[in-house]
Amino acid sequence: MKKQNHDNLPSPNIDEINATSHDTMVEQLGIRYTLVSKTRVEATMPVDNHTCQPFGLLHGGASLALAETLAGVGTIIDINEDERAVGQQVCGNHIAAAQKGDLMRAEAILIHRGRTSRLWNVDIYSTNENKLVSTARVLYCIIKKK
Repeated sequence: MKKQNHDNLPSPNIDEINATSHDTMVEQLGIRYTLVSKTRVEATMPVDNHTCQPFGLLHGGASLALAETLAGVGTIIDINEDERAVGQQVCGNHIAAAQKGDLMRAEAILIHRGRTSRLWNVDIYSTNENKLVSTARVLYCIIKKK
């Protein structure tokens, strides 16, 4: 078992991390990482035809997908080679509406780093109105690869 030590490593290459989203739901939602570290992940996501509900507002499910995506990336870069990260729980609150044409900015902060779990707080803001739109807690479970 090789331990990955991220304490002294520079931040991962954002372009390489964004490239891993090709042909995934992350790409379909338009999520673009802007900062990635083992304790903080930031990204943007547009409110467009892929992320809004029929009334032209940001779909709550898209917000939760954004939250889980950021927490997942932060967790994945901080686990051992013989481990994998799986989402275990997402709990969100939608505070305000965002309209089609807005750009969401999400900030995920690690709040607990356990041996078998990571807990993240994710806040999602509208960049057009600079307001909090959603907040979520995301729990990731760390399991051994088989």
